[in-house]
Amino acid sequence: MFTDLPEPPSSVKDLWDSSMAERVGTMLDGEHRVAFVYRTPDTSTFRYRVANTVDALNHEPAGRLRAGWFCDDELRALTRIVPELDAIVVARYPWNAALRELAQKATSHGVPMIFDCDDLVFDVDFAELVMSSLGKDPDVNAEWDVWFAYMGRLNASLAACRGATTTNSLLASRLSGYVEDGAAIVPNVLNRTQQEYSRELLDAKVAGRWRRSGPVTVGYFSGTPSHVRDFAVASTALARLLDEDDDVSVRIVGYLDDLGALEPHRERVEFQKFMHYVELQRSIAEVEVNIAPLSHTAFNICKSDLKFFEAAVVGTWTVASHTPSLDEAIEDGVTGRLAKAHEWDAALHEAVALARDTTAYADRALPAAEDAHARWAWDSVAEPLTRALEPYLRR
Repeated sequence: MFTDLPEPPSSVKDLWDSSMAERVGTMLDGEHRVAFVYRTPDTSTFRYRVANTVDALNHEPAGRLRAGWFCDDELRALTRIVPELDAIVVARYPWNAALRELAQKATSHGVPMIFDCDDLVFDVDFAELVMSSLGKDPDVNAEWDVWFAYMGRLNASLAACRGATTTNSLLASRLSGYVEDGAAIVPNVLNRTQQEYSRELLDAKVAGRWRRSGPVTVGYFSGTPSHVRDFAVASTALARLLDEDDDVSVRIVGYLDDLGALEPHRERVEFQKFMHYVELQRSIAEVEVNIAPLSHTAFNICKSDLKFFEAAVVGTWTVASHTPSLDEAIEDGVTGRLAKAHEWDAALHEAVALARDTTAYADRALPAAEDAHARWAWDSVAEPLTRALEPYLRR
């Protein structure tokens, strides 16, 4: 495990810690104004698809476009300022009465709505696949009620939109069939606080000559309780690795408690609870190997590359499943390692051997980190988002 890393900032002002009045003021101060709507602030989709992008737009020095985000209990207030807007981005917001009123007002004033979604959850034809991917019991009727309702409402929101934005080409091709103006790709990126602290962690590794101690630690950073099936892709190979090598340990952060094949080695597994995303960067930085296994389904192959770049920016090596986004993000064997289902044993052994060779590890991890800091920089999203919204900037 890497040592002597700086502690997280003592206090972090999250991008969503602001009043509606502040957000409206910032948005209306721009030559062009875009409102993002989302159910309620959270640390996953909202952070990456709304808060990070809004913040990047509002800190673009030469930008003509300013933005604000608005949640459930703010939609009716937002309706009153629709005539001042150029566009409304509906970020994975299920159809309801407040959104209907907002859509009606937008239509009457010629303000277009754009749908944003980062998962294959807007078509009920995929409801059973989504349930299966998330480990939901198909014999429980309540699960069908929940997922058909949620995905059907998202589809109704999509139907009210002229265009769409999303994270990758697969989702863009799915969305394009639903909207008049097609779909544009707006990637996930870091935010300013996350990137600044990640740079501090990386610099500390370099200054400390990538000093580490104790067992090589393999980290799995679970975002939701539904990742049991994904973890199972790598857990059998990971269990074999622990059988063979007494100097390897595992860190699991988040909700996962079902170890599957790794259960006999539970005493060598460190569990950390779900934590703030800035603190998470330190936890990722401490481990030598980050794993991002995904079961091969139509739902998972639409996943983005954030599990790779969150690790790359702090100088941690990643072994990941093949998906279009991860294939594009990772130069196999150079910036990380891509593994098919039958390749996890070899990939994990390679990663552990690499971790034990400090010079070789640094020679790969540092260039990968510098590339990630440039490619997924907080300010890199303003240009593709502005380009996607350009047709709607009517003022």
